[in-house]
Amino acid sequence: MKIIRSKSFTATRPWGALDIANMGGITTRLHWTDQPYKWHVNDGEEVFAVLDGRVEMRYREGGVELSAILETGDVFYASVGTEHVAHPIGAARILVVEAEGSV
Repeated sequence: MKIIRSKSFTATRPWGALDIANMGGITTRLHWTDQPYKWHVNDGEEVFAVLDGRVEMRYREGGVELSAILETGDVFYASVGTEHVAHPIGAARILVVEAEGSV
């Protein structure tokens, strides 16, 4: 049993994470960041939930770059093959659910 107070979680580096659970190869991790990630495509599906802060999620569809501002409580689902990059607007805490070892 765990209770995690996400608003008080910080990391020593951008995208530092707290491992919450591994459920049959699907990981749930809490990330803290104040810096963008990198463009990437996950090995599988990804659920990205903003728990605190704001994030500009940039993604490509058909070679066209698009973006959406994710507010606290918003969820981004990246299907297999979705190229994307998260750009926090200030500090943000993000819950990520994805296959173990995914990029």
